[in-house]
Amino acid sequence: MVSYLVLTILCFPLLTLINFSELSTQFWLNSFLAAVLDMAGTLFLVMSLSKTDLSVFGPLNAYKVVISMILAMLFLEEIPSSQGFIGIFIILIASYFLFPIKSKVSTNRLLTLFLEKGVQYRFLSILLFSIGTIPLKTAVMTGGALATTVFWCLFGFPLAALVHHYFLKDKLNSDIAKSKQFFYQFLYLGISIFLMQYMTMIILSQFMVAYSLALFQLNMVLQVFLGYRIFKEQHIKQRLAACLVMVIGSLLVIQA
Repeated sequence: MVSYLVLTILCFPLLTLINFSELSTQFWLNSFLAAVLDMAGTLFLVMSLSKTDLSVFGPLNAYKVVISMILAMLFLEEIPSSQGFIGIFIILIASYFLFPIKSKVSTNRLLTLFLEKGVQYRFLSILLFSIGTIPLKTAVMTGGALATTVFWCLFGFPLAALVHHYFLKDKLNSDIAKSKQFFYQFLYLGISIFLMQYMTMIILSQFMVAYSLALFQLNMVLQVFLGYRIFKEQHIKQRLAACLVMVIGSLLVIQA
């Protein structure tokens, strides 16, 4: 909620740069729908981060490419080439090696992956974000990158406040007090989210959904390294190898 508050404060001055007369009903509807889905996705994303290693959390984002590709094919008529399909398949195969087998008993790695509570939350967030990509892309194409980013942020704050009130209504004062201790962290986080979202809108306006999201997978190598370096997470070699295979798949998609 505090992150969205920072985003709201950042976006208010930018309203002067938007021509409201050019924004259609389709833009408003899709912007609001994308904000609702992304707010729900963010909720599960934060829940996942509390239970999942960062070095696993990052690479799992590759599945967003697959889900969004299917949705874009159905609703936006964006059909990837054969090379694009191969790249996406490689990304899926690499995810098999994200989790080590924890015992000598023959265990399916993918089953181990999906049984983790944090991973389940992550997939819920990915599903919601993937569905939200469709109205987000539509909003960008009808209203532009800046307007979509600004109203994505502005719609998000009241939604986040409603979620906080529903789940944590008795903790508002204590949460505000705790948040004051991390003022600069929230400020940096809000600025980073805004820049990330705005650049995402620019990319979505130029590329197909599947190719745009494949491009974003290149950050997974950094997330695996930071999980190892900052949080002392284990199995770094195996997870880094899986990430590098995913990068190969992502590059194939980008070239396509």
